[in-house]
Amino acid sequence: MPATPGPIDEVRDLDRSQLPALLPTWTTPKVIRGLVGDWPMVAAAQASADAAVAHLKQYDHGTLPVTATTAPPDAQGRIFYNADMSGFNFRREQIPLKVVLDTLLKYRNAPAAPTIYVASTTLDSFLPGFRQDNPMALGVDDPLASIWIGNRSRIAAHHDVPDNLACVAAGRRRVTLFPPDQVGNLYMGPLDFTPAGQAVSLVDFAAPDLDRFPRFERAWASAQVAELGPGDAVFIPSLWWHHMEGLDDFNVLVNYWWRPVPAWTDAPMNALMLSLLALRSLPPAQRRHWRAMFDHFVFATGADATAHIPEHARGVLGPLDEAMAANVRSVLRKRLER
Repeated sequence: MPATPGPIDEVRDLDRSQLPALLPTWTTPKVIRGLVGDWPMVAAAQASADAAVAHLKQYDHGTLPVTATTAPPDAQGRIFYNADMSGFNFRREQIPLKVVLDTLLKYRNAPAAPTIYVASTTLDSFLPGFRQDNPMALGVDDPLASIWIGNRSRIAAHHDVPDNLACVAAGRRRVTLFPPDQVGNLYMGPLDFTPAGQAVSLVDFAAPDLDRFPRFERAWASAQVAELGPGDAVFIPSLWWHHMEGLDDFNVLVNYWWRPVPAWTDAPMNALMLSLLALRSLPPAQRRHWRAMFDHFVFATGADATAHIPEHARGVLGPLDEAMAANVRSVLRKRLER
């Protein structure tokens, strides 16, 4: 395996006001150095972990417990399955945010601290006012803004359907990315039994077992990596695989997810799951025929698939809108309930 992956492309001296124009043009990952370096949260984190905790506490809703993921010290920060994949190596519990923050401070510099990880917590619900004081204008409608808080952690490579802008607000992060076409070399786990909702790579990046996962060497050859400090950000396009590591005893990440499609569109993973149900068991010749159908009706560009049909008669093959999407869902529900 190569000693280190290649770097992620970097952008420097970018004014945040330029993001709305740039984001729609980016189709590959970008590290944006210092993008949120002027946030009060970042200034507090650079002063000390205590100052960062104090900054967060001033926004704490107080009545809503957060979901905290905890793992024993021998997990070494890896949030993952248990040994035989019958369950997981962590547990989740509802805890007041104040207690989580105080516990993280308590375990700073501990030689064998448990992993403590608050993942994907909606900013506006749990920390109202944080976004106003630590602003980010993306030029997209209704992005989902979340905060991630914890100590040293390793989150297995996975992908997200939305585009993602992840901003380091405290601590350091190592981000390792792979193009979507590396799915076959990353040895993904189950789609329907996952640590946090998305299928994850079963390869331990800290000690890859190439006897068990030999194709991972090919994935590693295409990997891109960056270490981010407070104020830095990374843009991760849709479906790019990302392995995230919190490198310090106190880490905070703020991220924004969005999809450049109307809200009424469906989740692509639903189509994949239904395709597994309907197509995977077909004879090879029939699967090839259905691949041709999908290429023609779903993945082809231009009007060739429908040009011969009058516009008023194209139905689902014509431009989709909210009403047509509702009709398609109604038809699917009836068919799936047979």
